[in-house]
Amino acid sequence: QVQLVESGGTLVQPGGSLRLSCAASGSSFTIYSMRWYRQAPGKQRELVASITSGNTNYADSVKGRFTISRDNAKNTVYLQMNSLKPEDTAVYSCNADIKRIGVPIITTYWGQGTQVTVSS
Repeated sequence: QVQLVESGGTLVQPGGSLRLSCAASGSSFTIYSMRWYRQAPGKQRELVASITSGNTNYADSVKGRFTISRDNAKNTVYLQMNSLKPEDTAVYSCNADIKRIGVPIITTYWGQGTQVTVSS
């Protein structure tokens, strides 16, 4: 089995920075695309950023402020968030498209989410 575990969410003041991590664990797998989503109370889940083979994409609302990166050796994706605003408050979750050795399909796995609160 494969698990994704996020970390790094906390309370931060407006204008501050935070780095989220999402680590995949398990055995014998290959990771393809990795993504960060967020969901604020009463709102739909939003795709924040994605990374595939080094190519990155961002939601317009975070362009220029957030950076997604990946450490393939650690099976970990990061989300560096700068110039945080109160409207960035949400539960942030990662997902990854993973192929396990011996399994003929690619499966999307999700982490449990981490709370980011931007408030003074």
